[in-house]
Amino acid sequence: MSTGVIIALIVIVAVVLVVAAVLALRARGPQHGGSLKRRFGPEYDLAVARHDGDTKAAERELAERVRRHGSLHTRPLEPAERERFEARWAAAQERFVDSPREAVGEADRLLAELAAARGFPDGGQYEEQLTALSVHHAHHVEGYRRVHRVTHTRADDAQGGGAGTEEMRASMVEARALFEALVRPDRRDAGRRRTGTEAGEPLPAAPAAPAAHAPRTTHAWSLGKRRPKES
Repeated sequence: MSTGVIIALIVIVAVVLVVAAVLALRARGPQHGGSLKRRFGPEYDLAVARHDGDTKAAERELAERVRRHGSLHTRPLEPAERERFEARWAAAQERFVDSPREAVGEADRLLAELAAARGFPDGGQYEEQLTALSVHHAHHVEGYRRVHRVTHTRADDAQGGGAGTEEMRASMVEARALFEALVRPDRRDAGRRRTGTEAGEPLPAAPAAPAAHAPRTTHAWSLGKRRPKES
């Protein structure tokens, strides 16, 4: 075997080893503790607490979530869909004053339907849907967890009407952050609309808010203005 062939083989082997090392580092990257902590924020702390302080076990769980759902691509809502979801949320907030438990139940159902409409697993698979949402909306998913827990807690399990109502109010307030993150258009949706306009499709003007949407001015933090009655 000539010297030139030997040198060529050495170079090829060296290149293969470098490529393998780079791929290995990339594969480990998403599972690095610092990366996971930045990505999951409060969900990272919850996972660690759930594993009794075992950060390695928590990171394995979170890395598995990323592996299963990290490549999920959401779909945009049509304007009419967005308006229907917003109207339903506003109606749920209005209902809270007189029927807080029914309002929280509607918020739970609404988040499940909205997440499914955006391309997340169906709401009938609550745990799977929550896991996928935690990968893409880690800073807001706790609100969904809270309204779901309150919805599935029997009324007679609450420690008195005031405490039960306050928990429902707080869960509704926190859940609104996830609702808004899911219902609003993202940058990719805006890019699609701009592309359509450039192709000759007229971009519809934003409609003026009709009188029927007046309940949308009700803010989540106004839920406690009047003492609600337990349903």
